Amino acid sequence: MPPPDVVQPLLDRFAADAGGVLPLTALWAHGSLALGDYQPGRSDLDLIALTGARLTVEQEHDLRRVHEALHGQVPLAEKLHCSYVVGTELGDTNRSHLTWAHGELFARIVSPVTRRELCQGGLSLLGPDPALVVPPLTDDELADYVRLDMRDYWYPKTAMPELWLRDIWVDLGLLTFARATVTLREGRLITKREALDVLACLGAPPGVLRDIFQRRYENPPPLSERWRAERGDQARTYLREAISQFLSAGA
Repeated sequence: MPPPDVVQPLLDRFAADAGGVLPLTALWAHGSLALGDYQPGRSDLDLIALTGARLTVEQEHDLRRVHEALHGQVPLAEKLHCSYVVGTELGDTNRSHLTWAHGELFARIVSPVTRRELCQGGLSLLGPDPALVVPPLTDDELADYVRLDMRDYWYPKTAMPELWLRDIWVDLGLLTFARATVTLREGRLITKREALDVLACLGAPPGVLRDIFQRRYENPPPLSERWRAERGDQARTYLREAISQFLSAGA
């Protein structure tokens, strides 16, 4: 499936500009763009750029300028995230890679979930299909990562009420939990749209689910401070109990 027309100019410009800084051997999309659930201006553009060698300090500086220029000149660029992975290091699941996301450069791993997305439904924008290049990931490796992510990252965050006043925590917390549940039970990946249906079946608060749906797929009404606080409390309370059950059951 080709990228939507609305985002193609950004992808073409990015591939040309980044390719002028370093030799790209492949450029892949994963996440909502590859899975068919991309919402312009709301979804992130999740990319992996495969390179032939590690970046020099000068190249890192040039890449920062590329991203900053795109952010100011090209529509939707503020949502573009990209990890730069050396081809020979692609098989090392514990290695961190230079990444641009949320307006900054930092290092992070290419998670097992991302690797499975690339193998099952990754979109090649340049170079070979990711399924031909990305080392396969076993179901056990994926399951172990999902459990640890729920236990060590998301569960502790449910004890921090101030986080859940923000849209991004409400959205990602609940949607990630639903997707993790399906991955462990059925060994497959689902979209965020599908995750909302799963959450309804798992007893998530209906008002919170409606709030997420409206912000992702419709035009949401203004958010009152009272509802923001109530929504955050409902989301984190539900998620804390749901993760506890998830871990206890060894889902």
